[in-house]
Amino acid sequence: MATEELFGNYKSCSFCGRTLPKNYEGDLCPNCQKAQLFREVKEYIRANDVNAYDVADHFHIPLHQVKEWIREGRIEYRENPSAKIEELHCQRCGAPISFGTLCSKCLKHVNSGKGTSVGSGYETDERMHYLDIRKK
Repeated sequence: MATEELFGNYKSCSFCGRTLPKNYEGDLCPNCQKAQLFREVKEYIRANDVNAYDVADHFHIPLHQVKEWIREGRIEYRENPSAKIEELHCQRCGAPISFGTLCSKCLKHVNSGKGTSVGSGYETDERMHYLDIRKK
């Protein structure tokens, strides 16, 4: 009886089991709702030839949310020129891309430079280090 009084004002998320207030609408917690929406968006993109505007309109979500998922590389459009987003360009060279922030060429270039220093040399004085300053 004491357990029922203590936990009687709560219910659980049907997916993860997280505790929710009894008057909470729905069976999924906010995190599971977001994850479910993302899965539905991903399946919708796989099944249909759509762009970000179509996805935002179909799911009644802000366009910036769809574009954020694309920039993060979480969703990607097929290699179909009509499905690419006109506003999404490589931050390094400006080439049109379908996801993330860099095109494949720039990503390879950036990743191949791992472990190397940026400058060709540096000059020091007692307190500061200066990159790429040539001795006169």
